[in-house]
Amino acid sequence: MNYRHAFHAGNFADVLKHAVIALCLEHLKQKPKPFRVIDTHAGVGAYDLTSEAAKRSPEWRDGVGRLLDAAIPAGPAAALAPYLGAVRAMNEGGGLTHYPGSPELAARLLREADRAHLCELHEADAKTLDARYALDARIKVERRDGYKALAALLPPRERRGLVLIDPPFEAKDEFAALARALMGAVERWPTGMFAVWRPLKDLWAAQRFDAGLGLWLLEDRGVAPENLLRADLWVRDLEAEGRLAGAGLIVINPPHTLEGRLLALLPWLAQTLAQGPGAGWRLDGAVTEADLQAL
Repeated sequence: MNYRHAFHAGNFADVLKHAVIALCLEHLKQKPKPFRVIDTHAGVGAYDLTSEAAKRSPEWRDGVGRLLDAAIPAGPAAALAPYLGAVRAMNEGGGLTHYPGSPELAARLLREADRAHLCELHEADAKTLDARYALDARIKVERRDGYKALAALLPPRERRGLVLIDPPFEAKDEFAALARALMGAVERWPTGMFAVWRPLKDLWAAQRFDAGLGLWLLEDRGVAPENLLRADLWVRDLEAEGRLAGAGLIVINPPHTLEGRLLALLPWLAQTLAQGPGAGWRLDGAVTEADLQAL
């Protein structure tokens, strides 16, 4: 594994992903019963935006950096509040020098009785992650293949929570590995909340994944259409050459409030984070005809 998220921390894809995660966690906190967060590809937990890696590719400037400088309307502001609250809490001295990855976001939003289980296979990153949360009794870190870990970790004893699957997409067969792991996980915990991140780079592969997963969930598993939500954002034409132009999440068993929050957020986010012609967004709950054509 060669992927280093420090080069991309805080970019447009992180903004959407972490805004969605924060909204899911805030929803879980509305009930007093504890919950568990399982992160299959946790990384190092948090990122120093003054590091050499971040300086070499400061993608955060066109992501979270734009948000902190923007006048945010009421609807998007409400949707971004839990996420940006965590970002600002890491940067109390002013400016933007640190960014929360999904583990740090969870650590800042969990209550005392809630728990997080973080998996990271990369040896150095797992050590960094473990050191960061060694004194936090709510958080367990394992150097482990997150896909394989799901078989042992699900269902969690709390029977409430969020599973985040956010692979690096280095392997050519990543979509296939992701599909196998996710389908097994849903079979083990059909009522669980799952957030699955994927890039919109190989569009045919992404559509094929979405359609196959959607049909399996709707037809084989009997998931109701309202329990499947897809949220995508692209900051320029998806066919454009160069860096990643689009990404998004599929959320299984989403909070009932999530769709409304994202309807308020995504149009503004696409406009604010646009990096060229063709920026846009998508929010739907089932597979489209274009997805089916990819099968």
